[in-house]
Amino acid sequence: MSLFSDNIRNLRVQHKISQEKLSESLGITRGRYVKYEDGTSEAPYEILKKIAHYYHISIDLLLSVDVRKIPLDDLLQLENNRLVLPITVDNRGENFIEVVTQKVKAGYLNGYADPEYIESLQQISLPFLGSGKHRGFPVEGDSMPPHVDGSIIVGRYVERLGDVKDGKTYILITKSEGMVYKRLNKNKKNVLFVESDNSFYPVYEVKVSDILEIWEFVCNIGLTDEKQQVTETASVKDLFLELKRDINNLKFKL
Repeated sequence: MSLFSDNIRNLRVQHKISQEKLSESLGITRGRYVKYEDGTSEAPYEILKKIAHYYHISIDLLLSVDVRKIPLDDLLQLENNRLVLPITVDNRGENFIEVVTQKVKAGYLNGYADPEYIESLQQISLPFLGSGKHRGFPVEGDSMPPHVDGSIIVGRYVERLGDVKDGKTYILITKSEGMVYKRLNKNKKNVLFVESDNSFYPVYEVKVSDILEIWEFVCNIGLTDEKQQVTETASVKDLFLELKRDINNLKFKL
């Protein structure tokens, strides 16, 4: 018997629903539904989607997480049933900020929807952030100055893809590349074009179907107070501006 079979049986029992009533709501026969619940047949995508909508829980959780371990009241339910996000709260009911450290970063792609994994992350509280669900992610490399290796980007969870805006920076959790922090260059219907603030790295596209989560930049927790070095590009720009001022002054004198 699969985890999915266990989940749909436990959810049905928990909600005190008969197999007859559930199968009728799904638009299938009881005999067909029983095969999904006892694990002798795999449910097609359309049935998975109907079951997820019926219980207001994501397909991802139905397939990969033992729902018996999840207090359903501790799930952040998003509109259109697009995702159910596990959250942790303090004794005042306010959301903790889970921090994905460099040490546990590799496991996030598999654990982002697992409440046990999320609960195991280090937690902090930053009361000035305001409303929304926040999480901290580590910075790597030199592609997004002034953020350096070891810094933590705190992001606010983006519920709807339509809320992302050109020019803002986001933590993207994708199936193919894992966790990346980039600036949105262009937002199209089925693809996002993203870029690094370091012009050395080229713009590239991320397919919407490849995206698991998006977190919008809110603040940076840095580990250095070093003065940012002036880049060669900035120096050349300053040189041209100074030359332009000199030319204008010369014209004025003439």
